[in-house]
Amino acid sequence: MKLSLLLKNIKPLQVVGSDDVDITGINIDSRKIADGHLFVAMKGTQVDGHRFIGKAIEQGARAVLCEDLPEETTGVTFVQVESTEDAVGKVATLFYGDPSTKVKLVGVTGTNGKTTIATLLYNMFRKLGYKCGLLSTVCNYIEDETVPASHTTPDPIELNQLLARMVDAGCQYVFMECSSHAIHQKRIGGLQFAGGIFTNLTRDHMDYHKTVENYRNAKKAFFDGLPKTAFAITNADDKNGMVMVQNTKATVKTYSTRTMADFRAKLLECHFEGMYLEIDGHEVGVQFIGKFNVSNLLAVYGAAIMLGQKADDVLLVLSTLKSVSGRLEPIRSPEGFTAVVDYAHTPDALENVLKAIHEVLNGKGQVITVCGAGGNRDKGKRPLMAQEAVKQSDRVIITSDNPRFEDPQDIINDMLAGLDKQQMRKVVAIVDRREAIRTACMMAQKGDVVLIAGKGHEDYQEIQGVKHHFDDREVVREIFSS
Repeated sequence: MKLSLLLKNIKPLQVVGSDDVDITGINIDSRKIADGHLFVAMKGTQVDGHRFIGKAIEQGARAVLCEDLPEETTGVTFVQVESTEDAVGKVATLFYGDPSTKVKLVGVTGTNGKTTIATLLYNMFRKLGYKCGLLSTVCNYIEDETVPASHTTPDPIELNQLLARMVDAGCQYVFMECSSHAIHQKRIGGLQFAGGIFTNLTRDHMDYHKTVENYRNAKKAFFDGLPKTAFAITNADDKNGMVMVQNTKATVKTYSTRTMADFRAKLLECHFEGMYLEIDGHEVGVQFIGKFNVSNLLAVYGAAIMLGQKADDVLLVLSTLKSVSGRLEPIRSPEGFTAVVDYAHTPDALENVLKAIHEVLNGKGQVITVCGAGGNRDKGKRPLMAQEAVKQSDRVIITSDNPRFEDPQDIINDMLAGLDKQQMRKVVAIVDRREAIRTACMMAQKGDVVLIAGKGHEDYQEIQGVKHHFDDREVVREIFSS
């Protein structure tokens, strides 16, 4: 494709050289540049891509999109823009044939529930007979083909490449998690959404956004950017629900389990095997537990209706859907207690999961919680995580999560700092996660629940930059078999 065509949706400050050159690929990673590529120099949070312009040219880059021109500008075409972060998505969209306009793309954003809602919509629409794609934290799917996910939302080039592959595969619908990082970094820039869903907003990613207001505004920017043709479904039970959609051009719909809304649901019964719900006047049995999952399922129902599906068809499929891997995943022990593995890694998510467990137990068993906190992330939520665990558990084991480049004991100490002497009586600290899980299982009696929180679907533990294989579910099954 000619460079001039790729630039038609952006306003360059200047073009040094000819824009009548053929571009055969786009990349932000200089190591992946091949002959004829356009190299995009991004000023990332860790590394400035402008440092690698020379390397990209050596590898065959025919043009460079950048914010700062180098001293030497001969040999290739330089396109200077005010923000490469803003421009890259618009350029990538054109290069890959504007794929988001050829499918119905639905984005899900919020602190918790993104993976569950996006995955359930993907599974539902496939059961309804459509070809679908999924872009999620756990894995990306192009129909049955799995594409491993490295981030909640890929970079704009990879994202458009994946969407183009979905179009080529005949996908009609694509469901996508939109993280606050991705929205703020404009990774979804240039995409056209058919709809958006807001789940909830609680404290998370303060290491990046610095304030809750910044975090909220990043989420809100997604809805601000929706076109008139789209729908925006928001959680009326969340105090930020209506804030999200106050400036959107999209058609606004609300969902709620507590107040008047366009889509409403009520929990009738709850067991470890599932729940009975009333959704818009219809009773339905589902294979999920927890009031927070009532909200998730209601968002799925609302989105399906907004995408033109019949309520009876949607409810029938809803009753057959199963929980996402590593989300409130129960594993029964031979001794008669239940281990539950969940991804909960924020105070709010931990609160919701523990409430869901208590709803089922109804006072007939004890709860033993194993949890930690990630390294090199928001330190402010560490004591809050410990407090939430202690508040709703009979015993708590504080352990290592993904320590990354921090000392696990330092993270544990940050968590313990949030507890008083009375609370500490419930708590044991065990740095080794495997040993922490084993200890919790040894404490449990028949009818109890051991919650193992924080990692869910993850099959690794990140220590000093190395990912070591570690799967909470595997560890639990090994302990049970021994």
